[in-house]
Amino acid sequence: MNYWLIKSEPDAFSIDDMEKARTEPWDGIRNYQARNFMRDGMQIGDRVLFYHSNTKPPGVVGIVEVASKAYPDHTAWDENSKYYDPKSPEESPRWLMVDFSFIEKFDAIIPLDTLKKEEQLEGMLTLRKGNRLSITPVEKAHFEYIDQMRAK
Repeated sequence: MNYWLIKSEPDAFSIDDMEKARTEPWDGIRNYQARNFMRDGMQIGDRVLFYHSNTKPPGVVGIVEVASKAYPDHTAWDENSKYYDPKSPEESPRWLMVDFSFIEKFDAIIPLDTLKKEEQLEGMLTLRKGNRLSITPVEKAHFEYIDQMRAK
């Protein structure tokens, strides 16, 4: 099993939206490294930290899991979509997405500032200065530590 962190702005799609949807396609990823993580690394059943970004405070708010293998992101072909990409033909799609399924919403957010103070999370990609990726791999030990933090 692999572990991941996905970021979403709560005014665009929150953990509450995820809970209502139960399973949701994660479309609109337009970063090659994040796409490659979905394509090459994500497997059905992988556990994922759900992170609210661009909010005060940003932080981890729940857990979801990978519910599908990567498949073409159809929004790249929709001229009315903000994710439209005329350089991504249907015959050779440039962009992919995966489905995520809701597992659990935390009782309280674990804020970014709190995460940064934890020695046990040293080296976690999301905590590195300047990291803006919407999808990052997470070491198993980091995932388990964050999962335990919510119980404190």
